[in-house]
This record gives sequence, structure tokens and C-alpha cells, in this order.
Amino acid sequence: SRRRREAELMDKIAHDETVVLGDGRRRFIAPAQKEAFAQAYAGSPGATIVAGATDVGLWVTKQNRHLPDMIWTGRVAGFDKVAKSGVHWRIGPAVTHAAAMTALAEGRPDLAEVMRRFGSVQVRASGTVCGNIANGSPIGDLPPMLIALAAEVELSGVASNRQMPLQDFFIDYGKQDRQEGEFVSAILVPRAPAPQFRAYKISKRFDQDISAVMGAFNLSVSNGRITDARIAFGGMAATPKRAAMAEAALIGSQLELASFTAAAAALAEDFTPITDMRASADYRRQVAANLMLKYGMDLTGTPVPRLTGSGGDLAPGQLRETV
Repeated sequence: SRRRREAELMDKIAHDETVVLGDGRRRFIAPAQKEAFAQAYAGSPGATIVAGATDVGLWVTKQNRHLPDMIWTGRVAGFDKVAKSGVHWRIGPAVTHAAAMTALAEGRPDLAEVMRRFGSVQVRASGTVCGNIANGSPIGDLPPMLIALAAEVELSGVASNRQMPLQDFFIDYGKQDRQEGEFVSAILVPRAPAPQFRAYKISKRFDQDISAVMGAFNLSVSNGRITDARIAFGGMAATPKRAAMAEAALIGSQLELASFTAAAAALAEDFTPITDMRASADYRRQVAANLMLKYGMDLTGTPVPRLTGSGGDLAPGQLRETV
């Protein structure tokens, strides 16, 4: 086929040298090896790392930002691989959302559904998982889900390589635990089944919209008792953040709706959301509590009340009174 012939021709002219294009004011740097990538970034610590450019492109076209140096992940050998690494899936810096979806969503249908909703087909085919994490948006959909799944982030530099829980990577708005010269070299996601994992995205439009609130929930249950809880939200703080007090309310409790009602109330101690163009602080608090109840209803087999339309089960304000 034509594509196969084109691939063969590209293989013939491939080389391992770093390609640099520039005009004296700007440079586009395309290394071919991880070591060269690290050296290029160390030599230009103010450079912008570019993968799919789904965000960076908007910085240029909408904000008219001047980016003197850009370093591209897309040419580096191995950066586009999703591979098994012990008990984890290892997702490289150039792996797109579309390419990662099959591995990440295995046994986790809620994750697949949320990933299908953010961005368009074109965005998911170019935007990358590592780029999404490195960007550190407090309203990103992927970070809360990966935090709930106990994912880790790998950071590399010329003479460094370290890993940390993803939740610890986000320090404050626009600030991550990344030293000068370090870049996100992989996301490590546990491969083990997560049968209690659920994720809920709340946005004004169903598809292709930024979340007002994003909730991800994951429990371990033994003999009807909750033994561990990992609950993370986006849109509720300056960073994607775990709900520590809500988790504490759940751990050790029976798997019953009353436990989730108590956890929903505890969310008020975990988050102080802001009001912005997407939602008010009160709306975010109420939605987060409602999602906790929805999760509890799902896991306990409690029928979810219908709130609107004919045959609605609850009067206005009744659900609010429960939390």
C-alpha cells in the first residue's frame, strides 16, 4: 500500500542526529534519542516541550505568545510506546490519548467513556497523556482518574530519574514538583483490575467541553467493609486533589449508603472551590457531594433517584438536605 511504501522510504532516510530548525530568534529542536532530548532540555531550561501541541498551539494562535525554543517529543525513539512494566502500564511522553485508551480503559469502562468525551477525535489523536499531566491543569479530566488508580509519574533529566505518586506531583496552581532540566518521561498506571472504579465528568456540554467538576472514585472492599479509598476531584481546588477527609470517612465503614452520605458531608472539609465562568463555588460543592452519593448508590445497588421530568423521585431541595 501507499502508506507502507512511504513508511519504508522514511525508514531509509532515518538517522539519530538531533534536528534543529531556526531563524536566529526561534528554534525547533527534534532529538531522536532520550539522552539527546534530556541534554537539549538541560541546555535550554526555558524551552517549551511540545508533543501534540493541543495546548501549546493555542498559546501561539490565541495568546500570541513568543516561544523562543521548542523541543519536540514526537521523534524520540521509544517515546511513543505503551508497554508493560512490571505491574504497571508505562506510557511514554509521545503516546496520544487515542493510543493509550485501550490499555488504560481495560476493565475500566468509566475511564474509556470520559476519555471519549474530552476533546475531539483529532485532539485525542494528537494530544498526549504525559503532556496532559505535565500541563497540570486543575480542571483536567485525566489527572483525577489516574490519581484514583494510584498512578505514578516518572521524571527524567541528564543525570536524574525519579518516580513519585501522581498526587504529589501537583503542588499549586501552575506549579509541579519538577526540578530544572526534568521532564515527564513516563506515566505508570497499575494494570490490576479496579472493579470499584468510577468516574463522572460534569460539564455544560456533554462532549468536547471543559469540566466544571470531575470526580474519580476507587475503593477496595472486603467482606462488605471498605478497606481503602482513593477519591480525587478536578475543578474543586488549585490542583487535582484527593479528598482525604472523605476517604477517611469511608475507610473502615460498611459498604452501605449511609457511609457515602457521611463521606459526602466530609467533602466540605476537603475543598474550598472557587466561582468562575464554568460554575459557582456552591454548585461545585453540591455536585461533588451528589457524585459521592451517586457512587455509593452505584456500588450498593441503590436505585438512583430521577430528579427531573415526569416521575421524578425527589422534590426540589430534598437531595441537598441529605448532605
